[in-house]
Formats: sequence, C-alpha cells, structure tokens
Amino acid sequence: MAQNKDLSMQSDARTADEPVTSAADGRPLPAPEALARHYREILAGLNEDPNREGLLDTPMRAAKAMQYLTRGYHQDLDTIVNGALFSSDNDEMVLLRDIELYSLCEHHLLPIIGKVHVAYLPNGKVIGLSKIARIVDMFAARLQIQENMTRQIAEALMQVTDAKGVGVVVDAKHMCMTMRGVEKQHSSMATSVMLGAFRKDARTRREFLNLIHGSRD
Repeated sequence: MAQNKDLSMQSDARTADEPVTSAADGRPLPAPEALARHYREILAGLNEDPNREGLLDTPMRAAKAMQYLTRGYHQDLDTIVNGALFSSDNDEMVLLRDIELYSLCEHHLLPIIGKVHVAYLPNGKVIGLSKIARIVDMFAARLQIQENMTRQIAEALMQVTDAKGVGVVVDAKHMCMTMRGVEKQHSSMATSVMLGAFRKDARTRREFLNLIHGSRD
C-alpha cells in the first residue's frame, strides 16, 4: 500500500518567498508605468473618469497586480526547485492534495480558482514538499487554459524528479463561466494528466484517485 504523504516531513530547502524583480534570463522586469497607461485608457473606454478620487491610483494598482498575477512568465523550473532533491529508498506513492490554485483564463483574463492534487512514484529521489506547490504556482501565474496547465505541471514534476510516474488532477471554477456568459455558478471543471506508471498501471491510477477522494478524517 502507498504511504499518503499529505503530512510529509520533507522540508523545503528555502524559506521566504522573494519578489520577482527579473526575468528568468536575468533581465529586469519592465516598469509598470506603460501598463498603467493602458489601464487608464480602459477606464476611459468604460466611460469612467480616471481622474476621480477613487480611480486616480487604480491604473498603477492594476498594473502591479497584473504583473504579480503573471509572474510565472519570469520564473524557471531550475530556480524554483533550487536543488531540493533528496536521495530516498522510498518507492511508494507521494501525494500532495488540495494545493490552492489561482490563475487567469487566457480568453477573458478572469480568475480560475480551484485545487490541484499531485502524486508521484519516486525513482531514487524525492523533491522538497513545498517545491511541488511552487511548481503549481509557477504555471498558474500565467494566462492559461486548465487543460494545458495540468499537463505542464505533470511534465515539469516528471522532468525534475525522473519519477516512475506522475499524476495530476485539477478541479477548478472558471469565473468566465460563472460571472458572465452562461453564468453557471455551481459548475466546476476537472482535468487530469497521468504519466508513466500512473498511465500504464490501472492499480496505481486507481490508488491515486481513491486517495484524492477518500476520507480526510
């Protein structure tokens, strides 16, 4: 039987988050002023007065917020993982459930909010637990569609761990469907990607899905 690693003692080699001030290739990020000018034009295009008190600082706030929400474009996998791979003879499933997900739909720039469940079968090495969440965040902090993001997370974890298999399930609500359009507030979307043993072995896949949906007590 696999060991449920939700409460894994594997610690992160790094601690505090640092603000992203440069792109993955080392170049400094562009200043937000140009982006703020576009937000000012959007406000005017909505027949709002960008000069009224409540909106004076809104363009710059929105520009900085958008830069933060898309910070994943300026992050890379090697920096995120930062060498936090550790030798281990454990060959049972490692699972991290209920990772909070916040992303933006690339079609309407509206939020995608949900949870990600990630599991892998170690192949001589395990990854620092928080690095899994950081990998999720890196791909979520981009303009996305859920189908692509799910695969990107799975392939990245497979790449850095050389695992025997990786499974990823994403369950999320899309504000582009709940706030506008068909306005179905109670709908959610589920996507999954299974690689290696999770794709080839039905028992491994079933164990993963049972652990996700099983009792949390």
